Amino acid sequence: MLAEIITIGDEILIGQIVDTNSAFIAKQLNKIGVSVYQITSVQDDKEHIIKSFKEAEENANIIIITGGLGPTKDDITKKTIAEYFNDTLIRNDEVTDNIKRIWGDFTNKTPPQLSLDQALVPSKAQVLMNLHGSAPGMWLEKNGKIFISLPGVPYEMRGLIEDAVIPKLIKRFKFPYIQHETLLTYGLGESALAERIEAWESHLPPYIKLAYLPSLGRVRLRLSGKSMDKHLIQIEIKHQIELLLPQIKDVFIGFERDESIEAVIGQQLMALGKTVATAESCTGGKIAESFTAIAGASQYFKGSVVSYATQSKVDVLKIDPELISEFSVVSKEVVEAMAKSVLTLFDSDYAIATTGNAGPTKGDADVEIGTVHIAIATKDKVFSERFTFGDHRHKVINRATNKAFEMLQKEISKK
Repeated sequence: MLAEIITIGDEILIGQIVDTNSAFIAKQLNKIGVSVYQITSVQDDKEHIIKSFKEAEENANIIIITGGLGPTKDDITKKTIAEYFNDTLIRNDEVTDNIKRIWGDFTNKTPPQLSLDQALVPSKAQVLMNLHGSAPGMWLEKNGKIFISLPGVPYEMRGLIEDAVIPKLIKRFKFPYIQHETLLTYGLGESALAERIEAWESHLPPYIKLAYLPSLGRVRLRLSGKSMDKHLIQIEIKHQIELLLPQIKDVFIGFERDESIEAVIGQQLMALGKTVATAESCTGGKIAESFTAIAGASQYFKGSVVSYATQSKVDVLKIDPELISEFSVVSKEVVEAMAKSVLTLFDSDYAIATTGNAGPTKGDADVEIGTVHIAIATKDKVFSERFTFGDHRHKVINRATNKAFEMLQKEISKK
């Protein structure tokens, strides 16, 4: 069973908003065994939309459309769908009541005609009631193909996908079982990793695929199995993981259950009853931001000092100016002093410190752009490593952040 996702809106094509809807829809479809054949973004233009409908009908069994269902005149999706299905728009009383309820609950006013006109739907459509907004979802069928039109507002779309679309698809069709297992690795590049596990990969059964998902400093290995036989997939993926793990044990840090490495670290810290703090210079608070993006991080993340300027290292972290003068602000000596200082400042069990030159100029330290020192401190010791991460500022910051997590995770795993 194949699906195509079509997003409608000039705002996507000019980069004004990021299309998060397609990623969410694709993930939900994949969970029930529907493969996404293609994702297409089109402008608010009738001919362009109709062309995309015709092409999608040739490619897929299920076509999901988001966007263009609002009350303004440039929202033309509904009218275009009616034309494509040789249909007319009729007023749906249930949707009208829903619009009036929303306006009454939130504004205590009578809805204007433009809002009420969102209750106009193609006569052939099955209405999917939008409990979070005024524009309804619509389900239509043509030549054995299913067209599902949803509002583009993300939380409205998500509600309809979870509450209406997915249950309706599951009831209608029997889908194959799909299982993904993703293994997280750090410290070994994609090509080196692929070379190491080449023999194992070449013996994978045809119904199990391996994907390499590299990013700065890390590679995720995703095993995907697909079959109508659920038991077969579950047993075989487990078996293949058992064969793989001994080959990557030095770089394997855990399984991704929709979790990041910082989430894994958080779980480890909570299990040990330990805490962490950070002192960041070149990473500018990105490590702390990654920790605090996780709900419940206050249980293990004590706090951070973003000592970006050299003087702040002296004033806040109490780094000896003579140490900076002798060894440079980007040095092993300074980063280790930063880590020990922030460990004491927050009375934490672990500390991360970073100092480096992300560019584009050399700044206070006369070191090459891309040079970064990262330190890890505990109550008993402090150690650091020096890295060269290239000359692209964004790349340097992200690689330094990832490497810091890798170093901390390995240190915590020793417990």
